[in-house]
Amino acid sequence: MTTLWIILGSISILILITTFFKGRNAVWGGLSIGIVLGLISALIYLFLGNGFIWLIVVKVAIIGTILGFISEIFGIVGDKIKK
Repeated sequence: MTTLWIILGSISILILITTFFKGRNAVWGGLSIGIVLGLISALIYLFLGNGFIWLIVVKVAIIGTILGFISEIFGIVGDKIKK
């Protein structure tokens, strides 16, 4: 993995650790959707004859986690703007 993905992976792990006790939220939803989409993408690569690439699953899960965190932030900001 390149340094960028290591940094993004570390950030997403920190985000997951800090939101672990908050119950259901967009961060965990983003991770779940990322894993599902990553598995689908990796299966497409498998059927095309390129092998099953776990790195695709990891990268899409990282992206999903970060997008879920951004969505959470937008929700918090939106609630503050309403009040």
